[in-house]
This record gives sequence, structure tokens and C-alpha cells, in this order.
Amino acid sequence: METALRTRLAPVQFVLTDQSSQHAGHAGARPGGETHYHVAIRAAAFEGLSRVARQRLVYEALREEFETGLHALSLDLKTPGEA
Repeated sequence: METALRTRLAPVQFVLTDQSSQHAGHAGARPGGETHYHVAIRAAAFEGLSRVARQRLVYEALREEFETGLHALSLDLKTPGEA
């Protein structure tokens, strides 16, 4: 995930947190984890984009991960100037 997002968005700040253990027993959770994440990104790629358009960029970059087990992703997406 990190490589896909860094390549696509060239962020100036990037924090990816696996929150899977907090969702044990919930829908989409697997025993091995890696299903629920939070990502905070500061990137110029978000300039001029709405919140929904920013989310679409991230989801598009992670399409393969969603197809292979990623279940939930919470997002904090801002431009460097908004941080």
C-alpha cells in the first residue's frame, strides 16, 4: 500500500497505521490482520481537488489491495498548505 500511494501521490508527509487489531470480530476482519488501515497524507496532488476527488485518487491507487483483502480505510487527506 505504501509504495502504491507514494508512487501515485508523491506525498511530503505520509503515515500509514494498521488498525486491524481494533476491528477483530468485525466484518471484513481476518485473523492475520492487514484489513483495516488509517492513512494520513499531505500531498500537492490534492491541490484543487474536492474531498471526494482526493478519496477517489487514493482508492484508485489501492484498487488491487481492495480486491485482495483490504476491507476498510480511513483517510486524512490534505495539501501541504492545509496541514
